[in-house]
Amino acid sequence: MTDTDVAPAVPAGTLKASSSTRRRAWTVTALLVVFMMINFADKSVLGLAAEEIRKDLGLSASAFGVASSAFFLLFSISGAAVGLLADRIRPKWLLLAMAVLWSVSQAPLAVGGGLAVLITSRVLLGAAEGPAFPVAQQATLSWFPNHRRNLPGAVIVLGITLGVLVAAPVLTWVIQNHGWRSAVAAVALVGVAWVLLWIPLGGEGPYAAESDATASAGSGEGRREGAAAGVGADTGSAPRRTPYRRILATRTWIGATAAYFGTYWVIAFALVWLPSYLQDSLGYSSAGSTQVVMLVWGLGGVAVLGQAGLTGWLLRRGAPSRWARGGVGGVLLLIGAAACLALPVAPTGAVTAVLLVAGFGLAGAMSSVAVTTVTELAPADRRGGALGIMNAVVTTAGLIAPTLIGRLVDIHGTEGYRYAVLITGAVLLLSGAAALTLIDPDRDARRLSA
Repeated sequence: MTDTDVAPAVPAGTLKASSSTRRRAWTVTALLVVFMMINFADKSVLGLAAEEIRKDLGLSASAFGVASSAFFLLFSISGAAVGLLADRIRPKWLLLAMAVLWSVSQAPLAVGGGLAVLITSRVLLGAAEGPAFPVAQQATLSWFPNHRRNLPGAVIVLGITLGVLVAAPVLTWVIQNHGWRSAVAAVALVGVAWVLLWIPLGGEGPYAAESDATASAGSGEGRREGAAAGVGADTGSAPRRTPYRRILATRTWIGATAAYFGTYWVIAFALVWLPSYLQDSLGYSSAGSTQVVMLVWGLGGVAVLGQAGLTGWLLRRGAPSRWARGGVGGVLLLIGAAACLALPVAPTGAVTAVLLVAGFGLAGAMSSVAVTTVTELAPADRRGGALGIMNAVVTTAGLIAPTLIGRLVDIHGTEGYRYAVLITGAVLLLSGAAALTLIDPDRDARRLSA
């Protein structure tokens, strides 16, 4: 079966996945989990090799922070641009192009070069990886109706966690035994291997070009999604093309984006500075810091899957998305905020470790919540753009956080990490409040369809 065979036009109310389609759906989902694993292994290399890179290239904390933030220079712009293209070009080919480009962009750095090559490589890598998450989610969720999307959406987010969990010990070993440039080469080669699998196996599902009203006609779920898509579920009328500006002006899109911003702030901190924070400020060894990093991302994976299960259960019980998605995600962000705000004044030892793991780990669940919320809100022909623009706004956190933290460390020494954690707690507090007070897809879907 080719990817052109899996999205036939079907009459309203008859779309029902066959066993072969379900197998294909989870095959594509598994490939995209690996895609996200590679994506975040690429991102994590600099953080894992921070001390080696700074020593090898003679970089200050501020210079290293700038080099790390360079990754996000074009990340947000490309995320928005390619997100808009994803409503016109098949995600299969966009994902293929991204994987090829991010492998190619790392080749010069793997071979040699100094700070200029490092920054150039990271800028190009960021441009290639910027659209990865929203387009991967769009491709994955095209295989599932709205009420079945929590698990596959969460599994794609889990790929982020798995990428770091696998990358942390493996790349640390490569860095210590073969040098940090070998680690860069390794992740680039893995990206090439993924491309060779995606070409024959990748594709979009039967929900790619249809409204959820068509896919689930006759059910309450379908009628609500029909309103979101601007489609008459009962009349079969042609969908209206809702302007992007109307979607972006909804409180739900704004709330999901603000909440997800907090999550990405934590991700940027963890990827670039968490190993150095653990070693320089909290006194962990290299091996010990790797273990704590793995605990952080491990809890993140548990939180993502737990959120997906709880959200799915609440939706099946008839709870509105305002509470099933916005409420669950917002509470997790607020717990993370409390842990981060308590961390700088906690006694060193087990308490510090628990607070750090909780503060950084629980915030990751909002990634899945934000994507499924916007997917529920946006019409089918506007989802790629709505997700891509959200991702573009959110990932500016990756441009700000590493540079800011590096500057704080240069000015205040190890005390700078304390200020960075307090700032992170404040960001999570505001993000959690946004999720709880602004997200309401049912309300805003009705307004878009009016």
